[in-house]
Amino acid sequence: MDNRGRVCDSMKWRQLRGIGLGVCIGALVAWTFVAQANDTNNLRQILPFDAKALWLMKQARAILETYHVDGESPVSEDVLVQGALRGMVSAWDDPYTRYADPDQLREEEIDMEGEYGGLGIYIGRREGRTVVISPIEDTPADRVGLKPGDIIAKIGEENIADWDQNKVVQHLRGEPGTAVTVWIAREGESELLRFDIVREKIEIKAVRSEMLSGDVGYVRLAHFNQKAAEELEKAFENLEIQGAQGYILDLRNNPGGLLQAAVDISDMFLEDGLIVGMKGRVAKANEEVYAERGSISDAPLNVLINEGSASASEIVAGALKDHHRGKVMGEKSFGKGSVQTLFPLPDGSGVYVTIARYYTPSGFFIDHVGLEPEVVLSGDISRVYSEDLQLQEAHKDMRAILLTLPKF
Repeated sequence: MDNRGRVCDSMKWRQLRGIGLGVCIGALVAWTFVAQANDTNNLRQILPFDAKALWLMKQARAILETYHVDGESPVSEDVLVQGALRGMVSAWDDPYTRYADPDQLREEEIDMEGEYGGLGIYIGRREGRTVVISPIEDTPADRVGLKPGDIIAKIGEENIADWDQNKVVQHLRGEPGTAVTVWIAREGESELLRFDIVREKIEIKAVRSEMLSGDVGYVRLAHFNQKAAEELEKAFENLEIQGAQGYILDLRNNPGGLLQAAVDISDMFLEDGLIVGMKGRVAKANEEVYAERGSISDAPLNVLINEGSASASEIVAGALKDHHRGKVMGEKSFGKGSVQTLFPLPDGSGVYVTIARYYTPSGFFIDHVGLEPEVVLSGDISRVYSEDLQLQEAHKDMRAILLTLPKF
């Protein structure tokens, strides 16, 4: 037998121990490298960044914990991870793709349930600024005169230019009866406008309706929440009982809400055809939704929109416009035509990701563009009919349409 074959227990150990140690150590080192390689492969499947990037994060954490003036009270691991997640998500430079920690996610469920404490305002991000999409009707924000397109510059004495949307919402919401000062930059104003607003318990009423003169039924849809479709259907049924022959559907200052509510409401007015399409990168994000239930009424319909009409409002208005089911009147809409899906994370937090963009039945993509009305009407929305020039014009137009219809 060759002595090299059993070098570790050879009788010639003394003579060959150098060679033997070399072979044994070499084998051990080779095994170690293989094991490390296997571990590295496994780690690459688990870790979000490569070793160099993780080392940078480790160094940054060590520097903060060593030198920060408040380092004796270190930030918890959970908070550090949440901060890292927010930073990673914000790097996509999409105001609607965002991270929500467990507490924020629980709070946001309140919106869809229709009740919370705050000002009654919907906000979004545009060109790096926090913009008012719309105030909710008959809420503190509405009553003090906040308008769609207003830019929130400061809350209290704090400049919010570098705040994300979650932080802005947290500072605007609060206990009913408490006050907050909001500073607004408004087009046409040379200085910031100050609004001192007292928070209230906000109850979102999706639908309001009334009869107008000349057999015209008016339906105001303020939000697409879980109850919107059911409430809207009841409103139309009640107006029909009262003798309505034509309708005005008011989507002004409606910031959107649930996609399913928009689909259900569009379906009430369409017998068939495409309601909305969605186009994204993955197959599951590419979808087209068609009408199937049939309409609740075939009476003439005018649809009012403005720059505060966004998302689900634009889906409904776009579908009715493209199918020539309703005449869209007012001002150009906001232009929020993207689809967000919530991906829950194991700790109760989640990531909202823009997975697709909407397009109307004609193939028009709404996002960052907005929907153009067929009839442009100027003016501001108001609960007082005599002050709402847009509603007056839509009402006048509907009365003229009804005069042309045959009488039975």
